[in-house]
Amino acid sequence: MQAQFDRKIRDRLVLHIKGGEAFAPIDTLIDQISFTQTGIVPDGLPYSFYQQVYHIRFAQYDILEYCRNEEYKVPGWPDDYWPNQPVPEDEREWEELVKKYLDERNEFCNLILDPSNDLLEPFASDLGHNLLREAQLVIEHTSYHTGQLHIIYRLLNK
Repeated sequence: MQAQFDRKIRDRLVLHIKGGEAFAPIDTLIDQISFTQTGIVPDGLPYSFYQQVYHIRFAQYDILEYCRNEEYKVPGWPDDYWPNQPVPEDEREWEELVKKYLDERNEFCNLILDPSNDLLEPFASDLGHNLLREAQLVIEHTSYHTGQLHIIYRLLNK
């Protein structure tokens, strides 16, 4: 019974990380936006679509590293979390960013789905942190910025 409950919790976390429950999957927006639009900063907004995806990916990667790397080093805030320019260098950079985001999201989901990783076991680096907490951070952070991506997308396609 406990194993079945544990699996349901893990599956639910992964479902939320990938989106589609309370917020539309980020994949849908990425597939719909044209490359030429990724670097446009709409009037009145501080970021482009590219900058938001970069930030989502970097934060997710940072949390993934925190969960799996005992030698984890905290990146510099805010400089490491945001790109220097609103526009990717070229389409190849954009495609690599999207691929990294999706690959790392899958790595994080696999970490959560692995029953040998206790969701509630405190991390040695901070006894108030555990895998469940970090999964919730990824969900909340991604959903917040996915909402911003929706706004950018709508403004660019009105």
